[in-house]
Amino acid sequence: MDDIDIEKLKFPIGKFTKPERITSKDIEAWIDDIEKFPLRVETLLDNLSVKQLNWRYRPDGWMIKQVVHHCADSHINSLIRFKLALTEEMPTIRPYYEDRWAELPDALEDDLSYTLSLLKGLHKKWCFLLKRLSPDDLKKVFIHPEHGKHFSLEENIGIYAWHCNHHLAHIQQGIKTGGKYN
Repeated sequence: MDDIDIEKLKFPIGKFTKPERITSKDIEAWIDDIEKFPLRVETLLDNLSVKQLNWRYRPDGWMIKQVVHHCADSHINSLIRFKLALTEEMPTIRPYYEDRWAELPDALEDDLSYTLSLLKGLHKKWCFLLKRLSPDDLKKVFIHPEHGKHFSLEENIGIYAWHCNHHLAHIQQGIKTGGKYN
């Protein structure tokens, strides 16, 4: 495994790069990615066996099922962060230990049906909100204490569109490698 590019396996689509200027077209495209994410995940998972759901996408990485459960957890937190920023003046959000969450019993569950249902409903609700944000709303910020910086809602839409595509690539990678990293 010495010749494996772990960084490429961790970030198959690269890291998020914030555009110098975020346009309304960027926002629309990002919301579209977020909106289509649950269906894209469901399509990738269609007909996977339990054995395949337990394949890892990289050495020491999460299993496919953990990636899916993580997305639900992460995106729930994101929706809450949006709502905090929309209803409070520059709130400090609460980070969480995603690596620990990924080891909880619900993140190790082989049945993904309820998590897929959750993602569908969550993304419907989230995108309903995102599509109705005003230009002023998009400039609102929250403080992320883990990173020690402010994030605008417009930037966070981009981060989560990237997050969706990042984890879709992980699932695809896990399927393509066929359990090689287990």
